[in-house]
Amino acid sequence: MPTDNEIAALEATLRQQGVHTLLAQFVDMHGTPKGKWVPLHQLGTLVRDGAGFAGPSIWGTALPRTGPRSEYYARADLSTLAALPWMPGVARVACDGFVAGEPFDNCPRQVLRRATERLAQRGWTLQVGIEPEFFLLKKVDGQWRPFDDGDRLDKPSYDLKSLPRQGRFLVDLRAALEAAGMKVQQTDHEDAHGQYEINFENAEAVTSADNVTLFKLAAHTLAEREGALFSMMPKPFANQPGSGLHFHVSLWAGDRCVFSNADGRPGLSPLAHQFIAGVLAHSAALTALAAPTVNSYKRLVVGESLSGTTWAPAYVAHGPNNRTAVVRTLNGRFEWRLPDASANPYLALAGLIEAGLDGVDRVLDPGPACTDDLFALDLAQIRARGIPLLPQSLAEAIAALRADEVVRGALGESLATEFDRLKRIEWTEYARHVSAWELERYGALF
Repeated sequence: MPTDNEIAALEATLRQQGVHTLLAQFVDMHGTPKGKWVPLHQLGTLVRDGAGFAGPSIWGTALPRTGPRSEYYARADLSTLAALPWMPGVARVACDGFVAGEPFDNCPRQVLRRATERLAQRGWTLQVGIEPEFFLLKKVDGQWRPFDDGDRLDKPSYDLKSLPRQGRFLVDLRAALEAAGMKVQQTDHEDAHGQYEINFENAEAVTSADNVTLFKLAAHTLAEREGALFSMMPKPFANQPGSGLHFHVSLWAGDRCVFSNADGRPGLSPLAHQFIAGVLAHSAALTALAAPTVNSYKRLVVGESLSGTTWAPAYVAHGPNNRTAVVRTLNGRFEWRLPDASANPYLALAGLIEAGLDGVDRVLDPGPACTDDLFALDLAQIRARGIPLLPQSLAEAIAALRADEVVRGALGESLATEFDRLKRIEWTEYARHVSAWELERYGALF
């Protein structure tokens, strides 16, 4: 906790930089940024006590409407403080949730902190590079369409005709993020019409999740200025690929990557294979966190799309540079390709850590590496190889999470119970919804 003098000095520095307002920001269970604008002169209160919120108004808290535990406090983590160039005079600070003076179990950032503390007890830190994919959309005659009418190639990946048409938004986004302290590595047009990807430098797990949240804040605001809707819906168009949120994962002991072989050989260490084995073993339950919406399961199927592939792994396997497997292995790291753009990165990372540590503790074997193009095999061939299928609906994923003590343990019993309750409601509402497809197919059939 900083001293009063340190807080006063920081406040003076921020005021000299033109900052007059703090955006006290946290995320709810869904990973959606929430918060308040707080005058700069309240910096000390924001650090010591936090900004107060009605707990039941936040998804996933399960807090009561009355009594001392009805209030949720978001306490500032000053290491995240950064001025927002798209909001002159405003600085964002990521906050941790507290209730009744104690760290709040259901706060997603606190959930991830608990998982990273388990790593720290072993002398490890997790470095993660998260790659958000997203769409720029607009609504025409009640239908969602890609924002760029000229974006029509059969294979639009890396298209250098449509990319410049969104250049102002994409360049402004990169500049805004870098001015706020992030380092952007690259930006490209992805596999679907109106779809883009931006990559950041690797960072420690909590910082990386904070960066995804900052990216969302910037992208929403800057897209609105262009008249576009920024969307991280996993699968807005049935015949095109969906949006992933791939995690590039490595484990470190100080400045030594323990996922690399000690003798310098390429590939992955035995410890890395054990960690991956844990991730594979718990993939069904992890799917609930990595693909947490009804729409997610329109992405997690194997089949043809407009560009020729979905790039979404439906099969539980690992393989060297194999983008058709749920785990793509590389030198000293692996890419977890399961998460989609709707995943809460704090919860997905917490689940990943606990699953990986379970693999290490039980010295699990991930099985043989898969070099096949799994998208080219039919289901009978997949089964013949003994490769499990990921859950194919939110209902299946939630059932798997309910039965998995390790991944539930990552969330904590309170949040796991609330996550299960809310997602079962979501599935029931979807199952009861009568779609346009049903009306067209059955309306006059019988």
